[in-house]
Amino acid sequence: MCHVIVTCRSMLWTLLSIVVAFAELIAFMSADWLIGKAKPSSSEDVDNGTGGSQEPYHPTLGIYGRCTRISHMQFSRRDTLCGPYAENFSEIASGFWQATAIFLAMGIMILCTVAFMSVFTMCVQSIMKKSIFNVCGLLQGIAGLFLILGLILYPAGWGCQKAISYCGPYASAYKLGDCSLGWAFYTAIGGTVLTFICAVFSAQAEIATSSDKVQEEIEEGKNLICLL
Repeated sequence: MCHVIVTCRSMLWTLLSIVVAFAELIAFMSADWLIGKAKPSSSEDVDNGTGGSQEPYHPTLGIYGRCTRISHMQFSRRDTLCGPYAENFSEIASGFWQATAIFLAMGIMILCTVAFMSVFTMCVQSIMKKSIFNVCGLLQGIAGLFLILGLILYPAGWGCQKAISYCGPYASAYKLGDCSLGWAFYTAIGGTVLTFICAVFSAQAEIATSSDKVQEEIEEGKNLICLL
């Protein structure tokens, strides 16, 4: 018989697992890893006398995508165009970024799997006589290692030609040049830290769902057990 067991610690672990998976996925897909040096508006906009259009803008560059500004001369306005600059994996600007993409993708796939499994921990507490929380915690630890490898390799690709075109000639491996780090990079770091916190906290979630209070309510015949 399935017993639905909900505790504060197990629910918190489940929510954190889902948040971490989405945060890493959004960061990976974003083009805001590097914020390029400021570029002036086109001379045509200046000639047209559009004062606001004279403000410089900052293009952004991701692992496989980018955002830049395009002008519509006939309407004297500009739009920001975002999309992948690489049509396939081999066109990613740097071999280090290709490795980063592989490690991050593997880590995110594991995190998404754990996030999916965590939803069912309310009624399934073991897999092949092993605690599902411990299994998920181990997977999160492995995912965290993949994420760390990807984040360590990413700055090594700052010397590629694509990064130099955004960050200036002084950009090189582990040197930003005229660029700055975007929110996606910081989100990926924060998600990695939370991944290890989730891995450790999974043990607390397992303890909470197998406590004496839970066992007492199971013996009383309750199918829905909710403990604060």
